[in-house]
Amino acid sequence: MAVKVHRAISWIGRAQSEPDDPDAAFLFYWIAFNAAYADDQDADTPISERTRFASVLRQIVRLDTSATLQGAVAQRFQGPIRKLLENRYVFRPFWLNVNWGSDADCQRAFRSSAMEARQSMIDNDVARILMIVLDRLYVLRCQMVHGGTTWGSYVNRDQVRDGAAILGTFLPAMIDLMLDNPDEDWGRPFYPVVGNPRRGASGSAKLQAGTARTGP
Repeated sequence: MAVKVHRAISWIGRAQSEPDDPDAAFLFYWIAFNAAYADDQDADTPISERTRFASVLRQIVRLDTSATLQGAVAQRFQGPIRKLLENRYVFRPFWLNVNWGSDADCQRAFRSSAMEARQSMIDNDVARILMIVLDRLYVLRCQMVHGGTTWGSYVNRDQVRDGAAILGTFLPAMIDLMLDNPDEDWGRPFYPVVGNPRRGASGSAKLQAGTARTGP
């Protein structure tokens, strides 16, 4: 856990230093998220990213006894979250429709997803809302990482800005919950530190992760 959190905090800090470049901020935030949620144990029995998201979100929400995430979702729901859910360009069936599908089927799926998100908000189902949001952000992540976007392009400004804002709210809360629950099974980090690293660098990750926080 210490290594995963130490890495995630470093990338959150890097993302926060890019207030004027949402493309960079989003990618740095996603690296932080990946550092926190990924589990090297999954390499033995590969599972989908969506399944891993769902597992971690259920774990995080279960531990959130002070309802920090619920408050963050409520705060952001009428802003970046709502706008993201209304953006068809981060809705995976939209792109399936562009290539192969039926526009009518896509529109039904889009409306159904929006209704599900609204009902989840009414039911205070934070894990479900975050799962829907992360589904959309994963599409954006794939577009950017696989060269499907242009840096600074005006055609995707809304989803990039909203995505960076959502991750910038969600990730610090997630990391704080991990720090508050070190005895939970958070999985094994990918590419663990090996050898005899210099103290003060990777070797001090446990100390730093145990004392650093992601916000005031």
